[in-house]
Amino acid sequence: MQYWKKLTKSEIKQKVDEALSQNVDYHERTILGIPASHLDENVFNMDAAYLNNAPFLKAMIDNPNHIGCHTMGESEPFFAGTQQLEQELISIVAEDILKCPHGEYDGYVASGGTEANIQAIWIYRNQFKKLFDAKYEEMCILCSEDSHYSMPKAGNVLNLDVKYVPVNDDTREIIPDALDQVIEAAKIEGKKYFIVVANMMTTMFGSVDSVNTYTNVLTDANVKFKVHLDGAYGGFVYPFSTDNDEMTFQNPMVSSVTLDAHKMVQAPFGTGIFIARKGLIDNVFTDEAQYVSGLDATLIGSRSGANAIAVWMILQTYGPHDWFEKIHILNYRTTWLCNQLKEMKVEFYRHPSSNIVAIRGKHIKPELAKKHGLVPDSHSKKPNWYKIVLMEHVHIDHLMPFVDELKDSMWI
Repeated sequence: MQYWKKLTKSEIKQKVDEALSQNVDYHERTILGIPASHLDENVFNMDAAYLNNAPFLKAMIDNPNHIGCHTMGESEPFFAGTQQLEQELISIVAEDILKCPHGEYDGYVASGGTEANIQAIWIYRNQFKKLFDAKYEEMCILCSEDSHYSMPKAGNVLNLDVKYVPVNDDTREIIPDALDQVIEAAKIEGKKYFIVVANMMTTMFGSVDSVNTYTNVLTDANVKFKVHLDGAYGGFVYPFSTDNDEMTFQNPMVSSVTLDAHKMVQAPFGTGIFIARKGLIDNVFTDEAQYVSGLDATLIGSRSGANAIAVWMILQTYGPHDWFEKIHILNYRTTWLCNQLKEMKVEFYRHPSSNIVAIRGKHIKPELAKKHGLVPDSHSKKPNWYKIVLMEHVHIDHLMPFVDELKDSMWI
């Protein structure tokens, strides 16, 4: 690992303090030109003793604005210290987790996976316009029917059609023949440019799309395409539970990746991460943002630097080896649950590298789902599936009552 090291609490505190010391200090210096300040002292506790051993809260109070993309060079000088920690975080994710060559990427901490997915689609829409003078009606988003709702949201915002690929009901894998049919039908409609969003563990099933299936069929169809990976859930799981490099930057077909740190990493909300190969983000520079140092190429613009610091702190607290161990403990618990379901002949889906288990709705009574907080695939109609997510707080001792009650309910 080039950047990802396990640090002690005192080392983390020292690095955050050093970073904050390089930011503008509103108590010591009156800044006239930017609409930013530390949090309101009449509302928020500024007691030094209270904050001394709470580097994240200290960063929240200091309120750094991380507008811009700090891997690209020039950024707002007022927050240079904490921007450096965000750059370190992006390097950990891009190089140490997603295996991108050194310096061959750009990225930033977004508000979440939805924003990061829209950022990617925005980039490729503009790139197709710039390179090929493509019209909106000639482009489309291509994804599986299990994909996150941010895809139709992106289509709506960016004025692009969304084409869904059917999946096998048992394996949740995209069906190659169906993919070919969807692409051919889209070509008949006049589509020439495809923005592919492949899932690195879907929200409902934890299923993983085959990037190569997409790229092989699209190449045979002789169309232009770009591939983005939606790893909002799986980005901090799948790379540690498999040796498959198909969903990393080792795959030359992969151009960008979304991850969410406020899921598996348990960071505060507002910590999505967007990573793209170097140069791609140039397609969305907002030239009108002349007052922003380094301009801006992010969808969100102003954002909390404290959130980036929180993710950096969590990853450095674990280090790569403890994180690897954490993921494998969760997968062990997931396997335990799957073995219980198999014994009861309960139908379920689980990707072998995932800590999500989706159980066929016919086995789950509504009162059982409500009691244990199972999530259905639909709240508006009778669910076909309910899912269980094996997070760190979900131990086998917590699963055993559910298993016993499920067993009893099947015999009523």
